[in-house]
Amino acid sequence: MTPEGLERAVGWLADARRVVASTGAGMSKESGIPTFRDALEGLWERYDPETLATERGFRADPPLVWSWYAERRRQIVACRPHAGHLALAEMDALLPAFTILTQNIDGLHAAAGSRDVVELHGSIRRVKCLDAHHPFSGEIPDAEGGPPPCPRCGSPLRPDVVWFGEVLPEDAMERAWILAEMCDVMLVVGTSGLVFPAADIPRAAKAAGARIVEVNPHLSGITPVADVFLRGSAGEVLPLLLQGLKRAKAGA
Repeated sequence: MTPEGLERAVGWLADARRVVASTGAGMSKESGIPTFRDALEGLWERYDPETLATERGFRADPPLVWSWYAERRRQIVACRPHAGHLALAEMDALLPAFTILTQNIDGLHAAAGSRDVVELHGSIRRVKCLDAHHPFSGEIPDAEGGPPPCPRCGSPLRPDVVWFGEVLPEDAMERAWILAEMCDVMLVVGTSGLVFPAADIPRAAKAAGARIVEVNPHLSGITPVADVFLRGSAGEVLPLLLQGLKRAKAGA
């Protein structure tokens, strides 16, 4: 990360009417949350994604999948937002319009105080029923005995996350594409740029004329379209962007 790159990014943010942050698994990992692949290696490693992250796997053994996600949920709820999450939440108050598009299912952006968060892959903190997708309100039932039935239709409850072979939520994706076309700056944070269709969103923003600022410890699939690449972790770089933005707004 160069001072010049940071300065350019701060200037774009300060002048922007609408900013979108697109965040991926690297953001969550800084809070101690394992990626899905890491979780598979740590939680009951004898099972594979076909067993734990597909509708077919759930229908084959509902108690197994329900209890696996219950254990992962317990781990995630115990984690806390890091400095990068908090910096994005503070940016919200400094910008005319600010939205977070996240591939993460942990709910840490909302926990940090961000008000407008679009969850592209759902949330592990929610459940819905398998057949009708009725949302379930209230405390998520315990893992003992497998998934309980939906109070409305009797279909078994399942995690409200996007499994392999499923499409992303239509309303979330529709809003993501609209925001990509409308934003002046898109921050792309902690993502490999290899998970589609989410990886196409920064490219759509770039095509519509937005500046793309990437924050990542490593080069990614987004780097070729980034106007500025800020090498470093979200917890390191985003607070620096926030500090610069505060100075720019104070001096305006």
